[in-house]
Amino acid sequence: MLTYLLRVLAKIAITFFAIVTLVFLATRFSGNPIDFVIGQGITQEDRILLTRYYGLDRSIWAQYQAFLLSFVDGQFGLSFMERRPVAQIVAERVWPSLQLLFASVALTLAVSLPLGIMAAVYRKSWVGSAVMVFAFLGYAVPNFVLAIFLILLFAYQLNWLPVVGNGTVWHFLMPTITMSAILIAGLTRFTRNAMLDVLGQDYMRTARAKGLSETQVIFKHGLRNATITILSVIGLQVAGLAAAGSVVVETIFAWPGIGELLVRSAITRDYPVLQFGVIAVSIAVLFINAIVDIAYAYADPRIRLGRV
Repeated sequence: MLTYLLRVLAKIAITFFAIVTLVFLATRFSGNPIDFVIGQGITQEDRILLTRYYGLDRSIWAQYQAFLLSFVDGQFGLSFMERRPVAQIVAERVWPSLQLLFASVALTLAVSLPLGIMAAVYRKSWVGSAVMVFAFLGYAVPNFVLAIFLILLFAYQLNWLPVVGNGTVWHFLMPTITMSAILIAGLTRFTRNAMLDVLGQDYMRTARAKGLSETQVIFKHGLRNATITILSVIGLQVAGLAAAGSVVVETIFAWPGIGELLVRSAITRDYPVLQFGVIAVSIAVLFINAIVDIAYAYADPRIRLGRV
């Protein structure tokens, strides 16, 4: 198991270094931030002074070295727009994003797993068909369209729910539903397929022959053996949600999270904030993937022993 964990950590380290390098290069080719920080109404001398002050007059290699050194002091540079340490700005946005992510994952698991099992068990009845129609609709509707529909219905027409911010529990409802919809649709379909693969296996018939109830057969033997497939889908979906899924939702609902911060930083060319924001999201994705890999090893001993 220790060897498997070391392999996971080495993979994370290599991937993280590649992400840091690519993020640095991508931001440097996105435009001159001085044009957005100050605008066009300054003299050429002032522009040169600002360029020198932010270190943008140095070579790419020197800027890359300074970027790596900013990890050491824990500040990760100074924001061009807010004139504050980047670490402080991003830290203010992490918890709101995590709140929305946890709420969306919890809603996804609570809805999709029972629906997927129902769709597999009752595949020949109208219940299974209804569940699959629901899953198809979840795939077909983009999250920004669903978000606008929810706002028009529950905020403007019915005036039941607030739209902007995260001040109360009611603020969570529409963003959580919007982020969870496509995840629920995907996980429901994959749970159904995984359960269909195991329902006809010999050990399921043996469990029934031993006199176990259908509930025990389905949940103790069926769902347990379908765990590997379900974990794969959950890991991919949550990683995708942390990487990009929250950006659109946080922007639409003005949610004070990292996704909204990334959009604003990209528009204003705030290099330090944009760089560290993308890296923070990347760390979250790597962390989620590592948890899923370890969960694989515990769910299937053959993985940690290197036999599959």
